Amino acid sequence: MDINDYLARFYGLPYKKVSLSNLTALQQLHMQHVPFENLDVIRRVPIYLNLPNFYEKIVSRKRGGYCYELNGLFKWLLTELGYDAHLIAATVQRPTGEWAKADTHAAIHVLLEEPYLVDVGFGDSTCLPIPMNGEERTDISGTYRVNRQNNHTFELERDEDSGSRTLYRFGLTPKSLTDFHEGCVFNQVAKDSTFTHSDIVTRATPLGRVTLNNETITLTENNIRTKTVLSEEEKICTLSDTFGIRL
Repeated sequence: MDINDYLARFYGLPYKKVSLSNLTALQQLHMQHVPFENLDVIRRVPIYLNLPNFYEKIVSRKRGGYCYELNGLFKWLLTELGYDAHLIAATVQRPTGEWAKADTHAAIHVLLEEPYLVDVGFGDSTCLPIPMNGEERTDISGTYRVNRQNNHTFELERDEDSGSRTLYRFGLTPKSLTDFHEGCVFNQVAKDSTFTHSDIVTRATPLGRVTLNNETITLTENNIRTKTVLSEEEKICTLSDTFGIRL
């Protein structure tokens, strides 16, 4: 695995020095150029928790992935660049208020002068490192904060029209990829998994986000959403032209 090739995959080569500004640039560029996607899950292509496999898929074949792949490989990159980073486990709260299977989301904890939550594998979420001290951070997708529940539990929150909503709950215990084996299997095969029902491909843009859900593409720019239903041929072209994915 080559650091420079990975950085070139998402135009991150100028940002090798360890700093908060460079970490922010790396996260933003990664989320704009490496899509969150579950296409392998829907097509029953097994996903194994293996860094060389992630690298081959994301860097060599210019695909995306879901949280284990995206945050797993990005955490490896940050460590290689000299960041104090480790994976952590999170439990997602769905928009309905229901909690998903516990500890099946992988995120990243990065320690600089202070600790930050970093996540390039959650789809529609912040493109910024979020400080763990409760300070708010705002980007084109919204305003976010980490709310400390107790000594061991934290929640990532986003402000919405109806008020603050919890996106997920997490702890800071360092995790390895193998710790997510059960979750990775669950999210590939279970009916209760978010990822086993429809094609989902999404990436951030400088003005918002573009998302493909089955045959519907949604472009969000400055909080204005435009939806278009695609034919199968248009969908194939969109995967290639908008997301750089050729199956």
